[in-house]
Amino acid sequence: MAIWLSEAEVRAVLPLGDLIGTMEEALRAFSAGRVRQPVRTVIEAGAEGGFFGSMPAYAETSAVMGAKLVTVFHGNAERGMPTHQATVVLLDAENGALLAVMDGRYITEVRTAAVSAVAVRALAADGAKTLGMVGSGVQAGSHLQALRLVRSFADVRCWSPTEARLARFVEAHPEVRAAESAEAAVRGADVVLVATASATPVVRNQWVKDGACVVAVGACRPYQRELDPELVARARLVVDSRAAALKESGDVVMAMAEGYFGAEHIAAELGELGARGRGAEDEVVVFKSLGLAVEDIAAASLAYARAKAMGRGVELA
Repeated sequence: MAIWLSEAEVRAVLPLGDLIGTMEEALRAFSAGRVRQPVRTVIEAGAEGGFFGSMPAYAETSAVMGAKLVTVFHGNAERGMPTHQATVVLLDAENGALLAVMDGRYITEVRTAAVSAVAVRALAADGAKTLGMVGSGVQAGSHLQALRLVRSFADVRCWSPTEARLARFVEAHPEVRAAESAEAAVRGADVVLVATASATPVVRNQWVKDGACVVAVGACRPYQRELDPELVARARLVVDSRAAALKESGDVVMAMAEGYFGAEHIAAELGELGARGRGAEDEVVVFKSLGLAVEDIAAASLAYARAKAMGRGVELA
Protein backbone atom coordinates (compact mmCIF):
# COMPACT_ATOMS: atom_id res chain seq x y z
CA MET A 1 0.00 0.00 0.00
CA ALA A 2 1.36 3.41 -0.98
CA ILE A 3 1.85 5.96 1.77
CA TRP A 4 1.62 9.73 2.23
CA LEU A 5 4.35 11.55 4.16
CA SER A 6 3.69 15.08 5.37
CA GLU A 7 6.50 17.58 5.87
CA ALA A 8 6.54 16.72 9.57
CA GLU A 9 6.94 13.02 8.76
CA VAL A 10 9.72 13.72 6.26
CA ARG A 11 11.54 15.89 8.80
CA ALA A 12 11.30 13.11 11.38
CA VAL A 13 13.02 10.53 9.18
CA LEU A 14 15.42 12.70 7.17
CA PRO A 15 17.94 14.67 9.27
CA LEU A 16 20.05 16.99 7.14
CA GLY A 17 23.36 15.48 8.21
CA ASP A 18 22.34 12.06 6.92
CA LEU A 19 21.85 13.41 3.41
CA ILE A 20 25.37 14.55 2.60
CA GLY A 21 26.64 11.08 1.72
CA THR A 22 23.42 10.26 -0.13
CA MET A 23 23.75 13.41 -2.26
CA GLU A 24 27.40 12.67 -3.02
CA GLU A 25 26.43 9.21 -4.30
CA ALA A 26 23.55 10.64 -6.37
CA LEU A 27 25.81 13.24 -7.98
CA ARG A 28 28.42 10.63 -8.86
CA ALA A 29 25.79 8.39 -10.42
CA PHE A 30 24.45 11.32 -12.44
CA SER A 31 27.85 12.36 -13.78
CA ALA A 32 28.73 8.73 -14.55
CA GLY A 33 25.70 8.49 -16.85
CA ARG A 34 23.78 6.09 -14.61
CA VAL A 35 20.81 8.44 -14.22
CA ARG A 36 18.13 9.21 -16.79
CA GLN A 37 16.59 12.60 -16.35
CA PRO A 38 15.80 15.54 -18.62
CA VAL A 39 16.63 19.12 -17.78
CA ARG A 40 13.80 20.49 -15.62
CA THR A 41 10.68 21.43 -17.59
CA VAL A 42 9.41 24.83 -16.47
CA ILE A 43 6.33 26.83 -17.37
CA GLU A 44 5.48 30.32 -16.19
CA ALA A 45 2.56 30.37 -13.79
CA GLY A 46 0.57 32.96 -11.86
CA ALA A 47 0.53 36.71 -12.19
CA GLU A 48 3.69 37.44 -10.19
CA GLY A 49 6.41 35.79 -12.25
CA GLY A 50 5.95 32.39 -10.61
CA PHE A 51 6.78 29.11 -12.25
CA PHE A 52 5.89 25.44 -12.13
CA GLY A 53 8.56 22.81 -12.75
CA SER A 54 8.51 19.08 -13.43
CA MET A 55 11.56 16.99 -12.49
CA PRO A 56 11.46 13.21 -13.21
CA ALA A 57 14.42 10.87 -12.69
CA TYR A 58 15.36 7.21 -12.91
CA ALA A 59 18.63 5.89 -11.50
CA GLU A 60 19.90 2.58 -12.85
CA THR A 61 21.25 1.56 -9.45
CA SER A 62 18.07 2.35 -7.53
CA ALA A 63 14.95 0.34 -6.83
CA VAL A 64 12.82 3.47 -7.17
CA MET A 65 12.16 6.27 -9.62
CA GLY A 66 9.93 9.28 -9.42
CA ALA A 67 9.34 12.95 -10.00
CA LYS A 68 9.17 16.20 -8.12
CA LEU A 69 6.59 18.84 -8.96
CA VAL A 70 7.79 22.21 -7.71
CA THR A 71 6.33 25.70 -7.68
CA VAL A 72 8.01 29.03 -6.95
CA PHE A 73 5.77 31.98 -6.10
CA HIS A 74 7.80 34.78 -4.54
CA GLY A 75 4.63 36.68 -3.65
CA ASN A 76 3.86 33.97 -1.10
CA ALA A 77 6.26 35.62 1.34
CA GLU A 78 3.70 38.40 1.83
CA ARG A 79 0.97 35.79 2.33
CA GLY A 80 2.86 34.00 5.08
CA MET A 81 3.36 30.98 2.82
CA PRO A 82 6.55 29.28 1.57
CA THR A 83 7.79 30.72 -1.72
CA HIS A 84 8.98 27.25 -2.79
CA GLN A 85 6.57 24.33 -2.53
CA ALA A 86 6.88 20.82 -3.87
CA THR A 87 5.47 17.31 -3.98
CA VAL A 88 7.49 14.16 -4.67
CA VAL A 89 5.94 11.04 -6.23
CA LEU A 90 7.96 7.87 -5.68
CA LEU A 91 7.49 4.79 -7.91
CA ASP A 92 8.75 1.22 -7.91
CA ALA A 93 11.43 1.04 -10.63
CA GLU A 94 10.65 -2.62 -11.41
CA ASN A 95 6.94 -2.35 -12.07
CA GLY A 96 6.01 1.33 -11.99
CA ALA A 97 3.69 0.97 -8.98
CA LEU A 98 3.14 3.95 -6.70
CA LEU A 99 5.12 3.70 -3.47
CA ALA A 100 4.68 7.08 -1.86
CA VAL A 101 3.60 10.66 -2.22
CA MET A 102 5.38 13.09 0.07
CA ASP A 103 5.80 16.74 0.74
CA GLY A 104 8.86 17.97 -1.13
CA ARG A 105 9.37 21.43 0.33
CA TYR A 106 11.63 20.23 3.12
CA ILE A 107 13.34 17.75 0.79
CA THR A 108 14.20 20.63 -1.56
CA GLU A 109 15.54 22.66 1.35
CA VAL A 110 17.79 20.01 2.84
CA ARG A 111 19.02 18.29 -0.31
CA THR A 112 20.14 21.68 -1.65
CA ALA A 113 22.10 22.36 1.53
CA ALA A 114 23.53 18.84 1.57
CA VAL A 115 24.77 19.21 -2.03
CA SER A 116 26.41 22.51 -1.07
CA ALA A 117 28.13 20.70 1.81
CA VAL A 118 29.48 18.15 -0.68
CA ALA A 119 30.80 21.05 -2.77
CA VAL A 120 32.40 22.89 0.15
CA ARG A 121 34.02 19.71 1.44
CA ALA A 122 35.57 19.13 -2.00
CA LEU A 123 36.30 22.68 -3.12
CA ALA A 124 36.89 24.94 -0.10
CA ALA A 125 40.33 25.39 1.42
CA ASP A 126 41.10 22.97 4.25
CA GLY A 127 41.65 25.85 6.64
CA ALA A 128 38.48 27.76 5.72
CA LYS A 129 37.37 29.67 8.83
CA THR A 130 35.15 32.49 7.57
CA LEU A 131 31.70 32.08 6.04
CA GLY A 132 30.06 35.03 4.31
CA MET A 133 26.34 34.64 3.57
CA VAL A 134 24.21 36.74 1.25
CA GLY A 135 20.55 36.00 1.88
CA SER A 136 18.75 35.13 5.12
CA GLY A 137 15.84 32.98 4.01
CA VAL A 138 15.08 29.30 4.41
CA GLN A 139 18.15 28.19 2.48
CA ALA A 140 20.42 30.31 4.66
CA GLY A 141 19.35 28.40 7.75
CA SER A 142 19.73 24.95 6.25
CA HIS A 143 23.06 25.86 4.66
CA LEU A 144 24.43 27.19 7.91
CA GLN A 145 23.68 23.84 9.50
CA ALA A 146 25.02 21.78 6.59
CA LEU A 147 28.22 23.71 5.94
CA ARG A 148 29.21 23.58 9.60
CA LEU A 149 29.18 19.79 9.31
CA VAL A 150 32.09 19.91 6.83
CA ARG A 151 34.03 22.99 7.97
CA SER A 152 34.58 24.70 11.34
CA PHE A 153 33.85 28.40 10.95
CA ALA A 154 35.17 30.86 13.52
CA ASP A 155 33.43 33.81 11.86
CA VAL A 156 30.01 33.77 10.18
CA ARG A 157 28.50 36.96 8.85
CA CYS A 158 25.33 37.51 6.86
CA TRP A 159 23.69 40.28 4.86
CA SER A 160 20.19 40.41 3.47
CA PRO A 161 18.33 43.14 1.59
CA THR A 162 15.39 42.56 3.93
CA GLU A 163 16.44 44.10 7.21
CA ALA A 164 13.68 42.57 9.32
CA ARG A 165 14.39 39.07 8.02
CA LEU A 166 18.12 39.51 8.66
CA ALA A 167 17.38 40.58 12.24
CA ARG A 168 15.25 37.46 12.79
CA PHE A 169 17.92 35.24 11.27
CA VAL A 170 20.68 36.62 13.49
CA GLU A 171 18.45 36.34 16.54
CA ALA A 172 17.76 32.69 15.73
CA HIS A 173 21.46 31.99 15.08
CA PRO A 174 23.57 33.80 17.70
CA GLU A 175 26.79 32.59 16.09
CA VAL A 176 26.00 34.77 13.04
CA ARG A 177 26.67 38.49 12.99
CA ALA A 178 24.80 40.90 10.73
CA ALA A 179 26.88 42.59 8.04
CA GLU A 180 26.09 46.14 6.99
CA SER A 181 26.31 45.31 3.29
CA ALA A 182 26.77 42.44 0.87
CA GLU A 183 30.36 43.59 0.41
CA ALA A 184 30.99 43.48 4.16
CA ALA A 185 29.67 39.92 4.29
CA VAL A 186 31.76 38.73 1.35
CA ARG A 187 35.13 40.49 1.67
CA GLY A 188 37.76 38.21 3.21
CA ALA A 189 35.42 35.21 3.44
CA ASP A 190 36.89 31.78 2.72
CA VAL A 191 33.47 30.42 1.77
CA VAL A 192 30.72 32.59 0.27
CA LEU A 193 27.13 31.39 0.15
CA VAL A 194 24.76 33.25 -2.17
CA ALA A 195 21.13 32.25 -1.62
CA THR A 196 18.87 34.99 -2.90
CA ALA A 197 15.91 35.55 -5.16
CA SER A 198 17.74 38.37 -6.93
CA ALA A 199 17.59 38.59 -10.71
CA THR A 200 20.71 40.79 -10.86
CA PRO A 201 24.23 40.26 -9.45
CA VAL A 202 24.58 40.76 -5.71
CA VAL A 203 28.23 39.65 -5.37
CA ARG A 204 30.93 41.61 -7.19
CA ASN A 205 34.16 40.13 -8.44
CA GLN A 206 36.42 42.53 -6.54
CA TRP A 207 34.92 41.52 -3.19
CA VAL A 208 35.94 37.87 -3.50
CA LYS A 209 39.42 37.05 -2.26
CA ASP A 210 41.85 34.68 -3.97
CA GLY A 211 41.31 31.11 -2.81
CA ALA A 212 37.64 31.56 -1.92
CA CYS A 213 34.92 29.03 -2.65
CA VAL A 214 31.64 30.62 -3.79
CA VAL A 215 28.45 28.55 -3.64
CA ALA A 216 25.50 30.05 -5.52
CA VAL A 217 22.14 28.33 -5.07
CA GLY A 218 19.62 30.96 -6.21
CA ALA A 219 18.96 32.35 -9.71
CA CYS A 220 17.78 29.13 -11.36
CA ARG A 221 16.28 30.69 -14.48
CA PRO A 222 18.20 31.84 -17.59
CA TYR A 223 17.16 35.47 -17.04
CA GLN A 224 18.34 35.61 -13.41
CA ARG A 225 21.84 35.83 -12.00
CA GLU A 226 23.42 36.38 -8.60
CA LEU A 227 27.09 36.71 -9.50
CA ASP A 228 29.14 39.34 -11.29
CA PRO A 229 30.01 37.76 -14.68
CA GLU A 230 33.62 38.85 -14.16
CA LEU A 231 33.69 36.67 -11.05
CA VAL A 232 32.31 33.65 -12.92
CA ALA A 233 34.86 34.24 -15.69
CA ARG A 234 37.71 34.55 -13.17
CA ALA A 235 36.79 31.40 -11.27
CA ARG A 236 37.07 27.73 -11.90
CA LEU A 237 33.41 26.95 -12.60
CA VAL A 238 31.90 23.72 -11.23
CA VAL A 239 28.22 22.86 -11.75
CA ASP A 240 25.86 20.09 -10.75
CA SER A 241 24.85 19.49 -14.39
CA ARG A 242 26.45 20.85 -17.56
CA ALA A 243 23.24 20.40 -19.52
CA ALA A 244 21.19 22.26 -16.92
CA ALA A 245 23.76 25.04 -16.47
CA LEU A 246 23.85 25.74 -20.20
CA LYS A 247 20.05 25.99 -20.31
CA GLU A 248 18.86 27.24 -16.92
CA SER A 249 21.60 29.24 -15.22
CA GLY A 250 21.58 32.95 -15.98
CA ASP A 251 24.97 33.17 -14.28
CA VAL A 252 26.25 30.98 -17.11
CA VAL A 253 23.91 31.68 -20.04
CA MET A 254 23.94 35.47 -19.78
CA ALA A 255 27.70 35.67 -19.25
CA MET A 256 28.22 33.49 -22.34
CA ALA A 257 25.91 35.70 -24.39
CA GLU A 258 27.93 38.72 -23.27
CA GLY A 259 31.17 37.10 -24.44
CA TYR A 260 32.82 36.47 -21.07
CA PHE A 261 33.46 32.79 -21.83
CA GLY A 262 32.20 29.78 -23.75
CA ALA A 263 30.70 26.46 -22.73
CA GLU A 264 34.20 25.06 -22.20
CA HIS A 265 34.59 27.34 -19.17
CA ILE A 266 32.61 24.79 -17.16
CA ALA A 267 35.49 22.89 -15.63
CA ALA A 268 33.57 19.96 -14.16
CA GLU A 269 30.38 18.63 -12.69
CA LEU A 270 30.56 18.14 -8.95
CA GLY A 271 29.89 14.42 -9.37
CA GLU A 272 33.02 14.08 -11.52
CA LEU A 273 35.27 15.25 -8.71
CA GLY A 274 36.69 13.18 -5.92
CA ALA A 275 36.65 13.98 -2.23
CA ARG A 276 39.13 16.79 -2.90
CA GLY A 277 38.54 18.63 -6.14
CA ARG A 278 40.41 21.80 -5.34
CA GLY A 279 43.40 23.02 -7.35
CA ALA A 280 45.85 25.78 -6.44
CA GLU A 281 45.50 27.48 -3.07
CA ASP A 282 44.79 30.88 -4.62
CA GLU A 283 42.21 29.52 -7.06
CA VAL A 284 38.69 30.95 -6.81
CA VAL A 285 36.06 28.26 -7.30
CA VAL A 286 32.40 28.90 -8.07
CA PHE A 287 29.91 26.08 -7.58
CA LYS A 288 26.65 26.84 -9.35
CA SER A 289 23.85 24.66 -7.98
CA LEU A 290 20.57 24.38 -9.87
CA GLY A 291 19.15 21.28 -8.22
CA LEU A 292 18.70 17.90 -9.89
CA ALA A 293 15.74 15.54 -9.91
CA VAL A 294 18.00 12.64 -8.91
CA GLU A 295 18.82 14.50 -5.68
CA ASP A 296 15.13 14.73 -4.83
CA ILE A 297 14.45 11.10 -5.67
CA ALA A 298 17.48 9.88 -3.69
CA ALA A 299 16.35 11.90 -0.67
CA ALA A 300 12.75 10.74 -1.04
CA SER A 301 13.89 7.12 -1.36
CA LEU A 302 15.78 7.39 1.92
CA ALA A 303 12.78 9.00 3.61
CA TYR A 304 10.46 6.29 2.29
CA ALA A 305 12.68 3.41 3.42
CA ARG A 306 12.99 4.85 6.92
CA ALA A 307 9.30 5.66 7.17
CA LYS A 308 8.37 2.11 6.22
CA ALA A 309 10.83 0.65 8.71
CA MET A 310 9.42 2.88 11.45
CA GLY A 311 5.78 2.36 10.53
CA ARG A 312 5.28 6.06 9.73
CA GLY A 313 3.07 7.63 7.10
CA VAL A 314 -0.60 7.41 6.14
CA GLU A 315 -1.71 4.66 3.78
CA LEU A 316 -3.31 5.87 0.57
CA ALA A 317 -6.56 4.18 -0.36
